[in-house]
Amino acid sequence: MAQNSALFSELMSDLHPPLSGHEAGVESDRCYFCYDAPCVTACPTGIDVPLFIRQIQTNNSAGAAKTIFDENILGGMCARVCPTETLCEQACVRNSAEHQPVKIGALQRFATDTLMSAGTHPYQRATVSGKKVVVVGAGPAGLACAHRLAMHGHKVDILDANPKPGGLNEYGIASYKTPDNFAQREVDFILDIGGIEIKNEIQLGRQVQLGDLLEQYDAVFIGVGLKEANQISLEGASLDGVEDAVNFIAKLRQTEDYSALDIGRRVVVIGGGMTAIDAAVQAKLLGAADVTLVYRRDKESMNASVFEQDLAQTNGVKIIHHAAPVRFIGEQSNLTEVEFEYTQQVNGKLQGTGETFTLQADHAFNAIGQVLQAGVVDADVVALENNRIAVNEERQTSHQNIWAGGDCIAGGDDLTVSAVQDGKLAAESINRYLSS
Repeated sequence: MAQNSALFSELMSDLHPPLSGHEAGVESDRCYFCYDAPCVTACPTGIDVPLFIRQIQTNNSAGAAKTIFDENILGGMCARVCPTETLCEQACVRNSAEHQPVKIGALQRFATDTLMSAGTHPYQRATVSGKKVVVVGAGPAGLACAHRLAMHGHKVDILDANPKPGGLNEYGIASYKTPDNFAQREVDFILDIGGIEIKNEIQLGRQVQLGDLLEQYDAVFIGVGLKEANQISLEGASLDGVEDAVNFIAKLRQTEDYSALDIGRRVVVIGGGMTAIDAAVQAKLLGAADVTLVYRRDKESMNASVFEQDLAQTNGVKIIHHAAPVRFIGEQSNLTEVEFEYTQQVNGKLQGTGETFTLQADHAFNAIGQVLQAGVVDADVVALENNRIAVNEERQTSHQNIWAGGDCIAGGDDLTVSAVQDGKLAAESINRYLSS
């Protein structure tokens, strides 16, 4: 490909450049500081948005960051990747046909970045409790849980299957949303509280079993995410060039030389969620001439937000609705085309119309969802619901010593901010259990 690695790095630069101090001051002046602020209710972690914006307005950015971190210790990442346009900013009372909502996400990033760059941690550990908790998974849920437990004075070991901590934030989010190694810088910030040790490349169900952890620790938190991609069982799915989108994004996030990634000229992405959008946009930024995202239902049914869909199209990604893959076609083991069938809704059910079309493709990325990895959780130890871990409101499982949170729990949202809330709630529940 003609583009060099330096240019790729520039293309993968910050999707939303940070606000300057002056810009943050001007934007904070737009807030009405509602006493019954709907933005707070819309935030899964319940951040006091009017308070932290008022603190920015009065030049107290450190206080604003503390207000954010009190509810969401991963507030820096969430400021970058949260779909604020469907959460707090959608609920903003300024949001109307005539006015734009307050840029809550950008203001949150300004505050958290300011405090994190100061190099001081805003929290101290309580008196050491003598209790040990193991957190399985160093993603958003696990990190949030571990930090809150450490605040309460408990010793925490985090076990993670990957070479690096961070989970989804490190391996599953587009590079242009989290540049400059922010995921690892945030992990370092969280660990600054002390009392937390991360042990990498240890996978539950392989190197260690739940039963072993129950014997060694006073409580267990499971935040393993959904690491196994749903597979498309179609003719040609084993051709070279057919790949899971999650693997593509993970590979892209860990590479130091973008020019070494041979994306090809024609890319097809199958799916309608955030992963599909991330894969499609990054393929386009990497130099693919033609990128097409194909989704089996209509635009309104896509899990990706309208903002994400518009972002894809702005970057030159074509989106085709009402079409499902039929087969992958290749020559000498290499993918050359993907055949699709148009779909329609009949009595609420999706059906093929019989009319087909093909798209030429060097690469096809499957982004049709993920599932709990087989063998990770023993169903004889904790109850499952729809192949995810069943939990109560406190994120406690059917076993009294085990809690869980994030994508791996039944009803879990595919959002960093929701995973953080799960980890926080579980940590408070664990602390109550250990203190009783």
